Amino acid sequence: MTRAAPISRYPVPDVNTLPEDIRARILEVQEKAGFVPNVFLTLAHRPDEFRAFFAYHDALMLKDGGLSKGEREMIVVATSGANDCLYCVVAHGAILRIYEKAPLLADQLAVNYLKADITPRQRAMLAFAMKVCQQSGAVDEADFDALRAHGFSDEDIWDIAAITAFFGMSNRIANVISMRPNDEFFLMGRVPKQK
Repeated sequence: MTRAAPISRYPVPDVNTLPEDIRARILEVQEKAGFVPNVFLTLAHRPDEFRAFFAYHDALMLKDGGLSKGEREMIVVATSGANDCLYCVVAHGAILRIYEKAPLLADQLAVNYLKADITPRQRAMLAFAMKVCQQSGAVDEADFDALRAHGFSDEDIWDIAAITAFFGMSNRIANVISMRPNDEFFLMGRVPKQK
C-alpha cells in the first residue's frame, strides 16, 4: 500500500491558527463542498497572498458577463492542461463536469480541446485562450475579429485573457509547491451523487 504524498512541499498551517478572515473563508468552503480544497490550505501558508489570490479569483470567476461559469472553467481546464498543472486540471475539471453536466468534457479539454464536444463558439474561445497561454505576444486584431464573429464582446475577450493569465500564475505556483489535488475531486461530476 502506498502512502499519500503531502499536499504541498511547504508547511500547511493549522486552520485554527490562521487569521480570522482566512479561517472563516476556509470553513465556509468546507461547509459548502463537504471538504477543504487543498488550494485553500496550501495558499494559507502566505496569508497576504491568499487574500490577493482569492480576491482576483473571485473577481474573474464569480462575475456576470458574456461567459458562462462553465465556459470560464473550460478556459481553466484547457490552459491548465497545456501548463501541465495536475491540481487545476483535476479540481477545475470537477467543477466543469458539474456546471456542464458533462462527465467526459474535462478530460477532453485537458488533453486536446480541438477534439472536445464543444460548440464552434467555445472552440474559438479556447483557441484564443491557448494563444494567450502559449504565445501572448502574437495576439493581434485578427484574434479579436475572430472572437467578435462568434459574439464575444471586447470585455468578454479581456475575461478570456485574464482567466488564462491568472491561472497561468496559479498553475506555476501549484507545480512548484507540488500541490496535490484532493481525492474527492477525481470522481465529482463523473458518477451520480449518492443520496
